Amino acid sequence: MKDITSASNSSSNPLGYEPIFSLIGKFAIPSIISMLIAAAYNITDQIFIGHMVGMLGNGATNVAFPVVTFTTAFAQLVGVGTAANFNINMGAKREIEAKHYIGTGISLMSIIGLFIFCIVFVLKRPILLLCGATENVLPLAMSYLSITTLGLPFHLFTTASSSLIRADGSPAYSMISSITGALLNVLLDWLFMFVFGWGIQGAAIATVIGQVVSFLLCAIYYFRFKTFQITRNMLSLKWHYVKKIIQLGTSNFINHTIMMLVNIVLNNSLKTYGAMSIYGSDIPLAVSGVIAKLNSLLIAFSVGLAQGCQPILGFNMGAKNFARVKETYKKAVSVVMVISVIAFTLFQSFPRQITGIFGSGDDLYFQFAEKYLRTYMFMVCIYGIQPLTINYFTGTGNVKQGIILSLSRQGFLLIPLLLILPRFFGLTGVLYAGPVADFMACILSLSMITINFRKLDSQMELS
Repeated sequence: MKDITSASNSSSNPLGYEPIFSLIGKFAIPSIISMLIAAAYNITDQIFIGHMVGMLGNGATNVAFPVVTFTTAFAQLVGVGTAANFNINMGAKREIEAKHYIGTGISLMSIIGLFIFCIVFVLKRPILLLCGATENVLPLAMSYLSITTLGLPFHLFTTASSSLIRADGSPAYSMISSITGALLNVLLDWLFMFVFGWGIQGAAIATVIGQVVSFLLCAIYYFRFKTFQITRNMLSLKWHYVKKIIQLGTSNFINHTIMMLVNIVLNNSLKTYGAMSIYGSDIPLAVSGVIAKLNSLLIAFSVGLAQGCQPILGFNMGAKNFARVKETYKKAVSVVMVISVIAFTLFQSFPRQITGIFGSGDDLYFQFAEKYLRTYMFMVCIYGIQPLTINYFTGTGNVKQGIILSLSRQGFLLIPLLLILPRFFGLTGVLYAGPVADFMACILSLSMITINFRKLDSQMELS
């Protein structure tokens, strides 16, 4: 039987007894909206730049995008790692430990954000060349990244804080802080580009201002944290807590870091094999930027859903409510599958209309855009299962499984496929790599979750 403490704790906290779908709605919807809004920063820039600057502008934001992904990776490392430890310790009635994790997380996100700013500010040009910038794209990319680098610490702090704020039971506030900055970004994009005529620099300035506003709203929240008051002595860095945060945040960090590496390898493959095709280097690079932004919406939904489920998973794992842990995952999968099938239908049915939202181009541009969207995103119908499973393992403290799964789709599968398939199929081989990797990663995810569920069943039989 369950111990008395766990049973009492479960009955006193809504995470332990409210209907799962109700809890998923409460925590996941604001989380999804927050993630979508975070993705909207770059998507909004892409749309305005595509229409005002053109194809080369799309290419410029594409080669700058790995920097954002890199920053988000560290935000996930600190935010998810801190929130998971916080929820697990609160579920196990260890409030003092939970306090130290929150304080350590706040300090880490501040320090790492400043460090990333310094690195990118000094190494802008070599970073952009590494990310596949062509001779025509590089000047625009330099102008864009020179300004958006200023917003990287604020982006990291806001993204990481969203996980902590949700873990504290305020998913709506997390959503509002992201929405406010994003809506301001959209308004300023229009003002700076259409009214003032500042071009790609205007889009970059709008992005930074929106990020600063979201950062301020998140910072204000910590002064009225719900679970307990955050004091200055909680903000000191102690290796014990840093280590635990890194352990539970590593799978998400690896996932986003590999995504950055995939983007870099993909850009350079498109640049190399595009030059050997009728499309040239610039068209594939520009189209890839558009598809990457569309893909970021799906990633935002999947990761937002998974992070919204994390408090439910972490608390019930800590309270040893294994049946609710399994139920949460299964119902989350049913939700992500519905959205994925809808996305697949739209991408296959309206590729030209969707890519046309991001700017104009000649017939050759749209010919490749349609082919890219339909081929590279063919397995989007099952895409959300892997990130959901990664966050399941993170939220339940299964670090090893989360790391293995994080490395699978992007590192073990997609990067090798991007390097091998083009040698046989040219530019088309680059496009084949995406769906093949998605299918194999889904099979691995379902196999690992099946093994984990059997272990939970065994523990329930013994309790």
